Amino acid sequence: MTPTQRRRHSAWSEIPAATWADWRWQLRNRVTTLEALEPLVELTPEEREGIRARRGSFPFAITPYYLSLMEGPDCPVRRQAIPHIDEMQRVPWDMVDPLAEEEHSPVSVLSHRYPDRALLYVTHTCPVYCRHCTRQRKVGDASSAPARSELDAAFDYLARTPSVRDLLISGGDPLSLPDARLDALLARARAIEHIEVLRLCTRNPVTLPQRIDQAFVETLRAHHPVYVSTHFNHPAECTPEAGEALERLADHGFNVGNQMVLLRGINDDPATVEALNRWLVRHRCRPYYMFQCDPVEGTAHLRTPVSAGLRILDALRGQLSGLAIPQFAVDLPGGGGKITLTPDRLVRRAGRALTFRDHQDREFTYVDGAQSENSCAEEGVPRSAHSKPA
Repeated sequence: MTPTQRRRHSAWSEIPAATWADWRWQLRNRVTTLEALEPLVELTPEEREGIRARRGSFPFAITPYYLSLMEGPDCPVRRQAIPHIDEMQRVPWDMVDPLAEEEHSPVSVLSHRYPDRALLYVTHTCPVYCRHCTRQRKVGDASSAPARSELDAAFDYLARTPSVRDLLISGGDPLSLPDARLDALLARARAIEHIEVLRLCTRNPVTLPQRIDQAFVETLRAHHPVYVSTHFNHPAECTPEAGEALERLADHGFNVGNQMVLLRGINDDPATVEALNRWLVRHRCRPYYMFQCDPVEGTAHLRTPVSAGLRILDALRGQLSGLAIPQFAVDLPGGGGKITLTPDRLVRRAGRALTFRDHQDREFTYVDGAQSENSCAEEGVPRSAHSKPA
């Protein structure tokens, strides 16, 4: 599928355009059972087995819009949304809560891992339950929905913790809540003087772009600065509707960044990441992170080696503007936080002379620190900073 096509599954071809564009209709008509999915998608035996095997642990749900983007069994959209029997693979380093969010919860529904940042869990619901989700332990489980008393306790904690300056509002997907509820949550956070930045963590621009309507942006712009962290993983998700959602956010002052997750066989090659990030930048969304997939149970078949991310970054440098190159991050299991990795382009060191390779594998020498020409000669530093190609 090219990013210029608008698509709709034939099952919904008679739905009026205004209804199709209503995000509430999309949520009400999510496909959530094997019986409802079978007439819409020619499922493989492995997908049927996966749906049955995961029924009691991590459900699936797919909006009509997102399902309409699906093609054959290897489709990157389909692989992110439909359970597969490979989700039952287990390795010894799988974890239920890989980022130790529960361990770093001073009160329920709030995780405080970094001194200046906290994450508030406001809903268990998402338009689509991504198969690589880090919070499989509770997303989709109605019993994990925050009670009013839990939210009160979380805001009380935030009010008495002045080190928190940046609040991430997440879930589930917070945009599953109605505008009035979101408005009240953001207003409550904005009333805490030391909270400077609010972040909405949402995949709605990808799976339900109809949610980013005029009423939404008009309501929430009152709480700026509001940053939106979204989650495009593949160019197949880069539709006209998604582009319009990103541009509407940007037009109304929201700062939008993308956090791609590296997924085996879906986006673990430089050409895919380059195409995705070029599209994002054109629609005023900054590629922010490329994440190594977290070691959460059910994702072993989707995880890549860390070397794959470094290889992609190495290939992108020199091909893309820095605006379109994300940081490659590993969120350390056990709550260690994010670390960022970069390809090693240092070829050799001779005293203060550091020789690096560029994107064309040419070698260039940089002298580390000020020194005289004579001392450079003594250390073997070439007069020209440009050496021969490697």
